[in-house]
Amino acid sequence: MSTPEARTSPARAARLSVLKTYKLYVGGKFPRSESGRVYEVTDAKAQWLANAPLASRKDARDAVVAARKAFGGWSGATAYNRGQILYRIAEMLEGRREQFAAEVAAAEGLSKAKAQAQTDAAIDRWVWYAGWSDKVAQVVGGGNPVAGPFFNLSTPEPTGVVAALAPQESSLLGLVSVLAPVIVTGNTAVVVTSRTAPLPALSLAEVLATSDLPGGVVNVLSGDTAEIARPLAAHQDVNAIDLAGADGELAVELEGAAAENLKRVLRPDADADWAAEPGLERMTAFLETKTVWHPIGA
Repeated sequence: MSTPEARTSPARAARLSVLKTYKLYVGGKFPRSESGRVYEVTDAKAQWLANAPLASRKDARDAVVAARKAFGGWSGATAYNRGQILYRIAEMLEGRREQFAAEVAAAEGLSKAKAQAQTDAAIDRWVWYAGWSDKVAQVVGGGNPVAGPFFNLSTPEPTGVVAALAPQESSLLGLVSVLAPVIVTGNTAVVVTSRTAPLPALSLAEVLATSDLPGGVVNVLSGDTAEIARPLAAHQDVNAIDLAGADGELAVELEGAAAENLKRVLRPDADADWAAEPGLERMTAFLETKTVWHPIGA
């Protein structure tokens, strides 16, 4: 006969499911969309996974304000410090590797082994860009020979606030491939997640929040890509935009809006292979070059 203690044991009691509430990531905090809207996220088999926040134009504007506020401190940090923080992001991802692999598998319909490979590649990519933090200036900057008694020195500087539309089909590796090169060089970012597979990006925000990355350096918005991207492309305080997650028609529209304040625009590449080895192109795309002339003393 069971005892009263056994009948009420926590180990035997039925538990309610604790469903995760996914939120936006703006200014280092996790707000719900100001509109209160959400949308259903399903897996590759159309099975419900979660409700994700459906960001609004107001959320996009708030994210830009947060990114601008964080720009001075982040761009002024040493390259070595930025590299340390990117490496810390990789460490945190490594500790949650199984969770991210499961989210990638559900989002992209991949096998467990392929999803783990995608997650491992995303972690390695953070490490790769962390290593470039204090080296990219040596590659793209330097002394220039001039005809005269002057030193002529060129140094790279971050462009500013970058809006990045994450790839639609690569929920984690593609996202990291777009985001990491933006922030490693001192820019701040407003990221629009994949419309159909936002959960890995929203979980990545939790990693960023606990990785010493200052609040506002990265802001993550989920929802309808076109609805969020239009105000970002037209925003006068956004300095550049990466259209990786925009289709051809939307990309043309956004490029036109970006011309209003001469934003730098990185056009989408329909043949992009996010698993391919990265290069310097995405880092240099959002760098400005400052050239200084100085007379040579006698």
